[in-house]
Amino acid sequence: MFRPLRVAAISFVPEKFELADNCDRLEESFRRAARDGAELAVAPEGVIEGYVTNEIIAGEAPAARIREVAVTMQGAVISRFRALARELGMSLAFGCAEKVGRNVHNCAVFIDPEGKLSGKYHKMQLAEGTHPAWWFNRLGRQSRAFPTPHGRCGFMICADRWNADIARIPVLDGARYLLIPSFGSRSKRQDQAVLARARENGVPIVEANVGVTLIISQGEIVALSRREEKILHATIEVPAEPSRRNRDLHERAFLRWRRREMPLWFEKRTKKTWLNRQRAS
Repeated sequence: MFRPLRVAAISFVPEKFELADNCDRLEESFRRAARDGAELAVAPEGVIEGYVTNEIIAGEAPAARIREVAVTMQGAVISRFRALARELGMSLAFGCAEKVGRNVHNCAVFIDPEGKLSGKYHKMQLAEGTHPAWWFNRLGRQSRAFPTPHGRCGFMICADRWNADIARIPVLDGARYLLIPSFGSRSKRQDQAVLARARENGVPIVEANVGVTLIISQGEIVALSRREEKILHATIEVPAEPSRRNRDLHERAFLRWRRREMPLWFEKRTKKTWLNRQRAS
């Protein structure tokens, strides 16, 4: 009871505050992923604006500049990628800075093949911590799974992956797979954290980190790259939604397998010992 899904994890280094150029590069990356057969392509955290919060916190850029590159869900940038998803017939997921009233959130969005904005998520755990004055980097308030053509999906963003509770919340809300746009640690320790989140929750994960693209299915890493410029492809197995129907289908499939395999196991492993005991008795 798994649905195979061909996915692509995208990595490139976006330019700081270069909204137009980053959008062009992202569009071309999505087009390349589609040409190579991806049904879903995932791009990094902050790929639209270049993930600029660290520069603002360090005083290297004024906070007001983020308003120039932050987007709204009704604005031209998201509309552009909704149209692209329809054209390609492919689901798109990527990170951006989202304007919400007077604040800005570190956001991930999912657009389905019909161009529908299926879901979005605001980062819940910030490696740099938080401060009431940081209107340019507000914390998210909740995590929810959302419906997609491939099954219910959940997001984490970068530093969220270190926290098992954050991964568990969307899975408890029905997520059958998780996506992680990232722009952070490239260490093997981060790979192990993502693998742990997949194994703890029994779901596949696609991570698009700048410099690490990582795809996990059925509790194993099925594809991994540490190239900064990369479109990594693999197939994940998305588990079926919990339901009585899917329970019964899975059980019947197992019983068919068992009818075939158990006699073979007997022949291979037990028959000789059992016959000897019968003769001895």
